Amino acid sequence: MLFKVIVDVFNVDHRVIETFLLLFRLFQVVSEDDAMNWFSQYPLQLQLFYDTPPLKAESIQAIVNCICSHPDWSCAHIAVETGLRKFLKYTAFQSHINSQNEVGQTPLHLACERGDLASVKQLLDESQVRTDISDFYGDTPMHCACKHRFSALCSQLGIGVNDLNIYFCFEAHKQLDMWLIFVSQVAVLRFLCQMCRLLLERDCSVNVLNKTGESPLHILTKQGRSKAALVLLTHGADANLKDQDGNTALHLAMKMNHMDLIKVLIVFWADVEIPNNLGETPGLIAAQTSKGPKREMLLDMLSSVGVQRFLPAFPESSPPMSSTTKPQGIGNVIVSHHGMDKLLCLDGGGIKGLVLIQMLIALEQEAGQPIRELFDWVAGTSTGGILALCIIHGKPLNDLQNLYFKMKKKVFKGWRPYTKKPLEKFLKKEFGEDTKMTDVSHPRVMVTSVLADRHPCKLHIFRNYEPPYSTSDTFRPLTIPQGSSTCTTLLHIITCSVTWLLSHQLVWKAARASGAAPTYFPPMGRFLDGGLLANNPTLDAMAEIHQYNKTLNAEGKDTKKLGMVLSLGTGKSPEVEVTSLKLSCNPVKLAKSLKAANNLLKILMECCTDSDGCAVDRARAFCEMTDTLYRRLSPQLSVEVMLNEVDEDVLMNMLLETRTYLNEQRAVLQFLQLCFDSKSYLV
Repeated sequence: MLFKVIVDVFNVDHRVIETFLLLFRLFQVVSEDDAMNWFSQYPLQLQLFYDTPPLKAESIQAIVNCICSHPDWSCAHIAVETGLRKFLKYTAFQSHINSQNEVGQTPLHLACERGDLASVKQLLDESQVRTDISDFYGDTPMHCACKHRFSALCSQLGIGVNDLNIYFCFEAHKQLDMWLIFVSQVAVLRFLCQMCRLLLERDCSVNVLNKTGESPLHILTKQGRSKAALVLLTHGADANLKDQDGNTALHLAMKMNHMDLIKVLIVFWADVEIPNNLGETPGLIAAQTSKGPKREMLLDMLSSVGVQRFLPAFPESSPPMSSTTKPQGIGNVIVSHHGMDKLLCLDGGGIKGLVLIQMLIALEQEAGQPIRELFDWVAGTSTGGILALCIIHGKPLNDLQNLYFKMKKKVFKGWRPYTKKPLEKFLKKEFGEDTKMTDVSHPRVMVTSVLADRHPCKLHIFRNYEPPYSTSDTFRPLTIPQGSSTCTTLLHIITCSVTWLLSHQLVWKAARASGAAPTYFPPMGRFLDGGLLANNPTLDAMAEIHQYNKTLNAEGKDTKKLGMVLSLGTGKSPEVEVTSLKLSCNPVKLAKSLKAANNLLKILMECCTDSDGCAVDRARAFCEMTDTLYRRLSPQLSVEVMLNEVDEDVLMNMLLETRTYLNEQRAVLQFLQLCFDSKSYLV
């Protein structure tokens, strides 16, 4: 850039004042007419920039070049294109924040297309930018972000750098911010996920289609971006949207033979049997296009989740089960259940609550009704207790699955024990800060917790109903209302206290108390996680219902017998051999003693929180004695999944195994659907 400095010196009142006037040579043109034509355009755009704090010569040159290349762009477009995002906060630029250029792109489109995360964040945080504007190709800013293809370019720029590479990559460097150049694709993929999250948190539509019928999920699938696709899916992206050829994202993933994407889409309930415009199902495409060592693995995975059509000759669907067909493995004794209550029990398990959600979604799809309308009683512990409260308050199950994925890294952040603030913020947002347990009366809910301010500790049940019997609980979290002269007897005092406590019990606090797992989260006052005494709450819930009905019968009131119990677990860990249990005081055997102590501690915790094995056998026997139908669903997992697991690959495999298990238990799901639909069922 050429410039000239002219110094004028004036002597005013014996003071010397120096004035610097900068003259810039912009570029050369052929004729004076062209020069005057260009010159008339620059004051309109440049004035907005030099009215603000001083610019460097390099910045002015970038602005001039941008105006020369794009004379119709607004000042906001120029600020984004040249990386001068500090100007976007000024009023003159704010008035152009949603302006469109010659192809209909707004400054936000440009920022997403350039991969300028800082500009995207500033536009979203500090201005009234719109995220729903489409350009002339039908692309929203989200489409532009998903079309971002910097990863391949960055990999090439970071490998084998030499003078020749630098020479040929000069044009690429001009189009790419230097801070985006990394040796691997990992940082770029993380950057794309962050940009998608920023847009989605500002209510950018995740399912909008462009003119070719592509959603952002289609675009990311074509590029093989499984992590970014997961971000869209956890923000409500529809995995079954079709493009103009009738292809869903799963069709495209099958054509690419991309295992990670296929897993993610299946976990988020992409339809494995939906045909495109050519009548091709995802399974058929996999059979036709999959090659190499992945082929057998892919076809086995698809078969395990219920894909039946790998060839056109296969029937379109399996014959529907009639109401008289006996599901495989189910007996044929007819038992009337007209007027009987149904109980749903949800185990504890931390992040493995995702397994519960998967099974609940499958059950809801099979029954064709919301879960809250299928059951009269819902009991839950820890993560199961949170889900039980979500169910009775009508929270959509798919939204809950998305919420678990979005919240896991916020809740399980840092070192154990984790801070309580993210979890409590999440619970308050979902249930409301002032929502009471008694605000929803049906279905009746039981959420277990442990009163740990005494020895021995005691199981406590949070309810949305008033127990008609005098409880033995000595828990008094709130004082009895003062000034009440009607509480004259001990029984009356207890009754008034229970009624008043129920009407003042906040839902989010009950959920927090049930999920206060020791060493994971601080106690909720005097409460610890209900999983310490009732990780599988089935027996406790059945005992509560029995006592409830017994008391009503004694008072001559009508009751409903418990007719069915459905218990859902969070998955069974694989059996692992324990090699050392012997403790020794011998210093030579210190290492073996430490290993034995660790094994004993783990066994102790597993015995306290066991939700399978003996707990299931006892519940089944209890139901058989009372002529109550009992069904238990809990998938066998290939690896142990921790309560605070945040690795998305581990969670994807866990949920895929759950989908496989649900396909294996299809007869049980169909049987349960018969129970919900008819006035009699098979046992």
